[in-house]
Amino acid sequence: MNKLKITLFLTVAVLITIAGFFFFGNEREVDFSTEIKPILNKNCITCHGGVKKSGGFSVLFEEEAFATTESGHAAIIPGDPNGSELIKRLTSSDPELRMPYEKEPLSKDEIELLKTWIRQGAKWGKHWAYQTVQKPEEIDTKHTAGLSPNEDAESSNSIDFFVGKKLEEMELNFSPEENSLKLLRRAALDITGLPPSPEIIEAYSAKDITYEEAIDKMLAAPTYGEKWATWWLDMARYADTKGYERDVNRTMWPYRDWVIRAFNADKPYDEFTIEQLAGDLLPHPTEDQLTATAFHRNTMNNDEGGTQDEEFRVAAVLDRVSTTYEVWQSTTMACVQCHSHTYDPIRHEEFYQSAAFFNNTRDEDTNDEEPRLRFYSPEEKTKIESITAWVKENEGIKAAEAKEDFMTFLEPKYPSHSAVDFVNATLLDSKWLGIEGNGSAYLRNVNTQGSDQLLLEYSAGLDGSKMTIRNGGPEGELLASFPINKTGTIIRPIPFEQVEGNIDLYLEIKNPNSKPDQTAARFIWFAFVPKLKGEDKPGYASIQKSWEEILNFGGTKLPIMIENPAYMARETRVFERGNWMMLGDKVQPETPKELNPWKPEWPQNRLGFAYWLTDKENPLTSRTLVNRVWDQLMGRGIVSTLEDMGTQSDPPSHPELLDYLAWKTMNDYEWSIKSLIREIVTSKTYKQSSVVSPELYTKDPQNKWYARGPRFRLSAEQVRDQALAVSGLLSDKMYGPGVMPAQPEGIWQTVYNGGTWTESQGEDAHRRGVYTFLKRTSPYPSFLSFDAGSREVCLSRRLVTNTPLQALVTLNDPVYLEAAFHLSEDMLANGGSNPEKAISYGYEKMILTPISEPKLAALETLHEEALAQYQKNPEELESFFGWEDQKITSKQAAMTVVANAMLNLDEFITKP
Repeated sequence: MNKLKITLFLTVAVLITIAGFFFFGNEREVDFSTEIKPILNKNCITCHGGVKKSGGFSVLFEEEAFATTESGHAAIIPGDPNGSELIKRLTSSDPELRMPYEKEPLSKDEIELLKTWIRQGAKWGKHWAYQTVQKPEEIDTKHTAGLSPNEDAESSNSIDFFVGKKLEEMELNFSPEENSLKLLRRAALDITGLPPSPEIIEAYSAKDITYEEAIDKMLAAPTYGEKWATWWLDMARYADTKGYERDVNRTMWPYRDWVIRAFNADKPYDEFTIEQLAGDLLPHPTEDQLTATAFHRNTMNNDEGGTQDEEFRVAAVLDRVSTTYEVWQSTTMACVQCHSHTYDPIRHEEFYQSAAFFNNTRDEDTNDEEPRLRFYSPEEKTKIESITAWVKENEGIKAAEAKEDFMTFLEPKYPSHSAVDFVNATLLDSKWLGIEGNGSAYLRNVNTQGSDQLLLEYSAGLDGSKMTIRNGGPEGELLASFPINKTGTIIRPIPFEQVEGNIDLYLEIKNPNSKPDQTAARFIWFAFVPKLKGEDKPGYASIQKSWEEILNFGGTKLPIMIENPAYMARETRVFERGNWMMLGDKVQPETPKELNPWKPEWPQNRLGFAYWLTDKENPLTSRTLVNRVWDQLMGRGIVSTLEDMGTQSDPPSHPELLDYLAWKTMNDYEWSIKSLIREIVTSKTYKQSSVVSPELYTKDPQNKWYARGPRFRLSAEQVRDQALAVSGLLSDKMYGPGVMPAQPEGIWQTVYNGGTWTESQGEDAHRRGVYTFLKRTSPYPSFLSFDAGSREVCLSRRLVTNTPLQALVTLNDPVYLEAAFHLSEDMLANGGSNPEKAISYGYEKMILTPISEPKLAALETLHEEALAQYQKNPEELESFFGWEDQKITSKQAAMTVVANAMLNLDEFITKP
């Protein structure tokens, strides 16, 4: 009997085991990243994560999710869903206990998914975007999506495979290919920002070149760099003024020109990144690499009197951290300045660990925006070479490199605004040290590096002053004594007693002829640079003269990033609640632990940080780049929230496609943006017709699944550039300071900064929009109407609006009126006395397709009415154009009205 029972028990156990194996063994494993995390983020994390940890429970970090709560028990017990307080609260019938509190309960499917996840062990996981980009599985071209019986596998690329798969899931199909010339225009507008050139149109129409060859020609055109630079400058917050209240002019255009050249040269994106974030830290950086670092000098600078320089230096550092993570990582890092991220696994202290990479630069929100790269003329560069060679011969290679660096960007130095303990002295306008005829001040904690020379930038309004500099105080060792007479701003070398270590400098001026409250001298900075050696050798006097001339260089200077030397290094502390005056724990440079690991061979500075960003294990850099480029070409990102790929972002519409392009860009294309663009614009997905049927619009109103081609309004700069291009006015002049084309009167109402809008003349009035001078507090009005930004902060994407004001711009702005007149001249020249022929010619020139009969009829009617009006009232010709130096006939005016209306057509200002 006992044996029978044992046998029966074992049989049942085996059967249960087998059943359990089949039931649970075949159960699909729940994915935390794509299935569980979205439920927690949507329903739980507002109260249980980041700042709020109600009940001591948080679902933001793994260790917090499984930790003991205030109840004394863990809310999630892996393997035991029924014993987990999380499930109990989700299923409770008591409204005071049931979660989410006072909100709609979770659905049965969501609760069952959470139960299954816990039963399977509650395996935590990374958000999809934080997982390293993996090499995609090979795609069988024989099954490439969307091939018709008459197509071969080579006619479609891998993009179409992934898009085709999704279209099949959504019960949609590819649209037919766009009209040949409309497609060419679409590609040209996307690649160069301009209509295709007449040469490309002619060759393409004659089938002398293929579509792909036309794409290659456009990618090779210099206009490509101008178009894509505009996209990048939005993120770089590039402007020609400093921002804030005074918003005075600044010289930043060499950085803009560097960006254009970098795009035209197809500089690999990893190099493009490294040079902008840390070009100054590369071995023997070139002028171009130093120029690139101006990316982070585009931060605003406060020139208002009475402001505290350190406050706005800190504001610039915090902006650099947030901008870097938004531009390269699609991460809303600004959220972490005050507290741990509410939704993403990034801790409060990790923001300041990242800030430590950027907190050790020489810029200090000073009026002159030092450090600045000096752009020397060929003759001046010859002098620098002579000085460097002299120093190398007399002092060695290291000294020569230090001298060359100083001549390049005048660092390191001590700004005078750090002076303290004034007696008959003050900070003039909070920017410069002013000392009266019997005054003094201190520069504390200065390291002269044992220099035998002080370089001093100053100006003086009095003769007969004597300045002394002592070690420690008025009775200290005399380090320098020299006269100061009336002078403009100069840089002057002063003999200086050599002293080692950190000291306090006591600065004193005496002048018996000075009046009370009269400033004897105004000081800008102090630098300790050893004097040139070899005084007893022939040629010394000439070299010394060249050295002093170079120091007082007055040409183009660009604010750049330069790292502090070790003896001037800053420490970085956590700001409690984000307040720069409430300092917490000291931190070292580190990157967020949730992302790719730090490699020990990288330096602990901005250069190492740039290497970390561009490492192929970084999960976000390549995805972010691909997503932004895709958005520029297709009108929406694969992840539609361009600025955010975190756990609260929109999920990718085509995750496999995103990762395929990210991997290929890093590995096959070696970070070539041109290659990425080429692959997209030669895909069947891109080449589809943009015509949308009511049925397709109902199924996919936002074109999320790409069953039709991209069609959206052109950018502000493109709308203007295209009008100038078709009218024949557009200048192909590249580079240089910003220009000021015509704008309505009274736009610049500057109170006291002295800025004026001086309208450019000649071809400068008709240059591309990327060269238009941008004042942050008063951007170019027609660009603003078409949704361009003021570039005070990083802008990942422009919102696209449709307002009546935009039509008023294209119909009334003087730029568009002038363009319309010149376009009408061309129309009349090609149409002769036949208005129908002239209008048809003009339309086809603009749109690259023949005009339809209804549109032609409407424009002919407009022409007839305008002609009759001007013939009847010739005095209106002058009021319409307002051109004193040019007489306009009724015939010209009537055709100009037609051309003006055509420049306002939807199909002209919208990508086909």
